[in-house]
Amino acid sequence: MTRTPENLCTREVQSSPQTLKPTLFWRIAEDIPKSLTWTLMVLSIGIPFGLWWLVSHSGWVEPLFLPTPENVWQAIVSLWTSGDLPQDIVASVFRVLCGFLLAALISIPLGTFMGTFASIRALMEPIIGIVRYMPAPAFIPLLILYFGVGETPKILLIFIGTLFFNTLMIMDSVKFVPKELIETSYTLGGKRHQVLLNVIFPFILPSIIDACRVNIAASWNLVIVAELVAATEGLGRRISVAQRFLRTDQIFAGLIVIGLIGLSFDLLFRLLLRVSCKWTID
Repeated sequence: MTRTPENLCTREVQSSPQTLKPTLFWRIAEDIPKSLTWTLMVLSIGIPFGLWWLVSHSGWVEPLFLPTPENVWQAIVSLWTSGDLPQDIVASVFRVLCGFLLAALISIPLGTFMGTFASIRALMEPIIGIVRYMPAPAFIPLLILYFGVGETPKILLIFIGTLFFNTLMIMDSVKFVPKELIETSYTLGGKRHQVLLNVIFPFILPSIIDACRVNIAASWNLVIVAELVAATEGLGRRISVAQRFLRTDQIFAGLIVIGLIGLSFDLLFRLLLRVSCKWTID
């Protein structure tokens, strides 16, 4: 091929970097407009409920297996007015808070120490690596054997199921503390405890709140399992009783209430992050 000016120009155009088409939906690592965000959030709730309403009213599925949203709402109102639902909510929330707060009380300092000191990490990581693969529900027979069927085994089950994952997530967050920040603190005369309390802990505080926000969902899974085995009240107990009498509307009611409570906890953690760690938002 002859090296004509036209051929050289075409080759330069082909070798030049291609520009991406402008888009709002498929942006990578960039925010999207607020209006689009709210529209997508409404659709994420509206589409599943719309499909549920459509299928339950179509007659394709027996109401015994798929109640309509109206029947589920009536079940929620009935359980609330009878006083059963508030009692179950209080019992489940109490167990979740006790077990999760106990786990957080230990996992936050333990994870911080493991991430900061290699010696503590070498001492604790192997045993935590083994125990965290043991399913927490498998401890139920032992907990009932040791502590009976009261509140203690239910709270301890949540504690066991949350402690190790929370600890490891917090430990990993310490890896992202810049070495230059620690070295600068030492250069300025900082002691070990000052570096730990005034540099490392404030740096990982947003990660700690995020880890707690993620892992509290595991606490809700475990409290339902605990209440299915031995409980006189609680949302898990309510679902178990409804299953025996084929009250699918009450099963749906229990699941929706659990989802709403979980969403409330999630929003509270996001609010805590926004209030206590403003630098991560700005």
